[in-house]
Amino acid sequence: MTELLRIEGVTKAYPGVVANSDVSFSIREGEVHALLGENGAGKSTLVKMIYGLVRPDEGRMRLRGQDYAPREPREARAAGVAMVFQHFSLFEAMNVAENVALGMENPPKLRDLAARIRQVSEEYGLPLDPDRMVGDLSAGERQRVEIVRCLLQDPKLLIMDEPTSVLTPQEVEILFQTLRQLSAEGTAILYISHKLEEIRALCDEATILRRGKVVATCTPRERSAREMAELMVGAVLTPPERHATPKGEVALEVAGLSVASPIPFGTALKDISFKVRRGEVLGIAGVAGNGQDELLIALSGELRAARDAVLIEGSGVGDLGPNERRLRGLVAAPEERLGHAAAPDMSLVENALLSGVVRKRLTWRGFIDWAGTRAFASEIVERFDVRTPGTWVAARALSGGNLQKFVVGRELSQEPSVIVINQPTWGVDASAAAAIRQAILDRAAAGAAVVVISQDLDELLEIADRFAALNEGRLSAPRPTQGLTIDEIGLMMGGAHGMEVAHHAHG
Repeated sequence: MTELLRIEGVTKAYPGVVANSDVSFSIREGEVHALLGENGAGKSTLVKMIYGLVRPDEGRMRLRGQDYAPREPREARAAGVAMVFQHFSLFEAMNVAENVALGMENPPKLRDLAARIRQVSEEYGLPLDPDRMVGDLSAGERQRVEIVRCLLQDPKLLIMDEPTSVLTPQEVEILFQTLRQLSAEGTAILYISHKLEEIRALCDEATILRRGKVVATCTPRERSAREMAELMVGAVLTPPERHATPKGEVALEVAGLSVASPIPFGTALKDISFKVRRGEVLGIAGVAGNGQDELLIALSGELRAARDAVLIEGSGVGDLGPNERRLRGLVAAPEERLGHAAAPDMSLVENALLSGVVRKRLTWRGFIDWAGTRAFASEIVERFDVRTPGTWVAARALSGGNLQKFVVGRELSQEPSVIVINQPTWGVDASAAAAIRQAILDRAAAGAAVVVISQDLDELLEIADRFAALNEGRLSAPRPTQGLTIDEIGLMMGGAHGMEVAHHAHG
């Protein structure tokens, strides 16, 4: 296999942080190469340089033996480099073909493009209807739009950033077949992921970054997931400890909750009922777009319902807003970190105030207690190991994993009796994820009732006492997590309930 891309001594610094320091590695044609590292290790900066979004301060890149220094993504695409980002850039109110056309330099007529989309999507096992509105697509289907958009450029190198975080186990398998087919045809793939078992199944080589430097290269198939995680972190990892906590009284009850979605192209919640006791963790699974966001805002108070549809400690709060529910002990951390969980341009101190003001009593006679708020922000940063130059930094300046630690830490630090978290460790590295999961288990052990909504099945199986799945706005009956098989879980996520799951499992 001939060398496609060589990176030599690349360095990139920002004020207060060296994102990449003297990074060197190479990728061969047709190779699936993993880029591993904790959040803030420098993976995103490195791929942004390869894709022309950022210019290196030092070092050089060579593509097929020629100097390669793209000044913008258009130049990278012209040289055969394509990228599928972790956050999709699609317009919901346009159809698939129109979205694909927007990402092309010289798009053909829409009718011809639609035919090409059908042809390419079928060739690579990624079925897509060019006429469908993007707003009606599931997260997995939206990702296909991004991938097909890249494939139409006939790339020589495809960069994928956390591609499986929005997919069901079945969709992951389809994606892997596509990537293996591309690799067999000679396209190199640079694959960024935190899911180490996936990397062992898919990747030929791995480059491991820690704090901006290359610390190791390895062949993933020859290493255990744990060994790779420890190379990323530079320390021995301990899995979260579950405490054998006696379950207390019911702290949160949801009874026949039905609400329309306020989110464009959202999913209405249909007759949802469950109870969570003190000391218990209820895990709710489901593929993105099945009502997770709606369930979180219906529990947080951003979306109101009938008074007795949501009860905290037996009293109806369904018609109350977020601050009133916080006063009664319920805290919530939504999935979307920037914009929903945190105000991007506000400092960490101001963001600590936004949700902590009620339970932490951060105002006095209408004035903000800034000293108390700064102390609260510092306590979160310290307790949850948030890597930041200081609490005065704007939320948007933190890496995804560090912002997530801050947001979850801010909620867990308020001594809540009920905690609702959507995607607690989405896009977060192994050590940060372990720390967040342990903090959730510790709060449950201290007597909180916890609802964790997540697309990460391994996470739910690790921390949840009971398990349910959301499908098109309906919730399956919660079942004890112990003894559940991945097949049963897949069926629950696909909308099979109760007897059907048992029938499939034993049939």
